[in-house]
Amino acid sequence: MAASDGETAAEEYDGGLASSGDGAASAGGLDARGVYAISVAAELVGTGQQNIRQYERKGLLTPDRTDGGTRRYSESDLATLRRIGVLLDEGLNLAGVKLVLELEAENRGLTEDNKGLADDNRGLRADNRGLRKDLKRARATRQTPRPSLEAHKG
Repeated sequence: MAASDGETAAEEYDGGLASSGDGAASAGGLDARGVYAISVAAELVGTGQQNIRQYERKGLLTPDRTDGGTRRYSESDLATLRRIGVLLDEGLNLAGVKLVLELEAENRGLTEDNKGLADDNRGLRADNRGLRKDLKRARATRQTPRPSLEAHKG
């Protein structure tokens, strides 16, 4: 299953495009609002509607639903469906696909955490440099010879 712009779904996915499975916006900035009916989603990703229903039953994705219960798939859901197709084409069964999707989601979360920690670390290092400069100035000021009080009395 190829992505619409010529990249494979696996290449597209490597950039962090993924669904959280709960309709939330992903870090990749994909639209998380469910707009596609199951028939349209199936056609867009090149699979059958029954396959998509089975993926939902297995917990591989959770599309939005209308008040009447109709499934609505988002761009993020379509990326997940494409990823599922790639993994199935590579020989994984649905249990394996689920594990891969979970690990990829966990990996994205850890990557985001790591970026946040790196940003925090940069800030702390900058603060540390400033404190070291302040300490150096304070020590230099303290070490300058001060006129003694005895010299002023005489």
